[in-house]
Amino acid sequence: MLTTDILIIGSGISGLFFAMKTAQKRPDLSIVIMTKEAARNTNTQLAQGGIAVVTDLIKDSFNKHIHDTLRSGGGLCDREIVNMVITQAPERLKELIEIGTSFDKDEKGRWNLGLEGGHSQHRILHHKDSSGLEIERKLLKIIRKMPNIELWENHMVIDLNTETRKNKTTCTGVFFYDKKHNRIKYIRTRTVVLSTGGCGQLFENTTNPKIATGDGLAMAARAGAEIVDMQYIQFHPTALYTSKENPLFLISEAVRGFGAHIVNEDKKRFLFKYDIRGELATRDMVSSAISKELRLSGKDHVYLDCRHLNKAEFYANFPIIAAHCNELGIKPEKDLIPIVPAAHYQCGGIKVDQNGTTAIPNLYAIGECARTGLHGKNRLASNSLLEALVFAHQASENVDRTIAGFLFSNRILIPKFPKAHQVDDYLAFEILKKELQKLVTAFYTNEERDADLTFEKIKELHNYAVSLTQTHEITIPFIEFSNMIAVSLIIVKQCKASNKEMC
Repeated sequence: MLTTDILIIGSGISGLFFAMKTAQKRPDLSIVIMTKEAARNTNTQLAQGGIAVVTDLIKDSFNKHIHDTLRSGGGLCDREIVNMVITQAPERLKELIEIGTSFDKDEKGRWNLGLEGGHSQHRILHHKDSSGLEIERKLLKIIRKMPNIELWENHMVIDLNTETRKNKTTCTGVFFYDKKHNRIKYIRTRTVVLSTGGCGQLFENTTNPKIATGDGLAMAARAGAEIVDMQYIQFHPTALYTSKENPLFLISEAVRGFGAHIVNEDKKRFLFKYDIRGELATRDMVSSAISKELRLSGKDHVYLDCRHLNKAEFYANFPIIAAHCNELGIKPEKDLIPIVPAAHYQCGGIKVDQNGTTAIPNLYAIGECARTGLHGKNRLASNSLLEALVFAHQASENVDRTIAGFLFSNRILIPKFPKAHQVDDYLAFEILKKELQKLVTAFYTNEERDADLTFEKIKELHNYAVSLTQTHEITIPFIEFSNMIAVSLIIVKQCKASNKEMC
């Protein structure tokens, strides 16, 4: 039987950082990282802006960063968690630098700190406009060299297995699909760490990759973990508008911090009507203002105006953004860039404590899939990579202290369906997925939403999807779609329960 001490599901920054730290302090433990596609295919690699850290105690302070985070979170942040994350930030940054992560500096060798919406000071460390990719590359390089870590790519986890003894429930292993060998298998473990990202693919406009289907949330919910605050989905205000793309290309918050303006069809700035901070207001405020402007105008998008910025400096600071625009025939130095708000980050999720532990003692959740209490109703820009690092550290420390108390299960579990039948049903599920995206998007963005009607329509989609699987045991598209359905229903229920309050 396949066995590992620690199983990490997902290969974003939180999972990789946890794996590295745990492997270093506990070379006696075996660790498997399981990811449903290539390890590099994560939201982490798409993170452009950077990581928010207080490095200048003269102009900045922990208290200022804490205040900015609490203000952005709209009264729903956990102050103790906010304090813990922000005061730990310099130490976690030091660990990234020690493994060779590079952040931009000015000609005098000082950090070239960026400014982003909601921040009162320049405090964003960045690697041009590919900060997440830089961090991920360095972590993967380290991970691949560590003898007690195995990286299993193209292995999709289907479900968690739990056992209850003496009124104590633990996670004892997972069923997964090995794509290369077309087999469904089981692996037993003493600890499971979910670092599976968010659920952005539930929406028609999203910056999240195709893999962001809420798998970890759905699995955790089925296992009995608590899921909270899923009504708070953050929309990023500046996704590059193209009518048929999914995902949409993200234009970093740092571009507005660099001085770009948002303008309407008449080339007029309008954000100050809604918030005195204008382009540097928090994401929820800017996205809401754009949505109101679009309803008034009847247009599909507004524009990001970079024409007044220094061309050489813009291209030097944002080479990936500039190159992508150029590929589409858009020259930022002379053309307006069409933009639209897009689902970007899940502020709610699997409820965890300060150590990343769920209601199931040996099941952890870190990164975007977790609801830690840091973000509240609306995440402050560039706090996500920071949160991932801090909670990976906290979880690693806790696993080191507690794993001795968790033994391998003696039960031998054999998958009911050893093979995943590869039938030609991807198109059918792609059609169902688009229907689900329409339902969730309309529900989330329509002020006159009907939770009960939406709930029933989502259930109808699920029933139809089940009917497609009657002639064979299981298909991978069905598993992924089922997870999306489960998370959609949670969102609808929690929106209704919170009196339809949205972020």
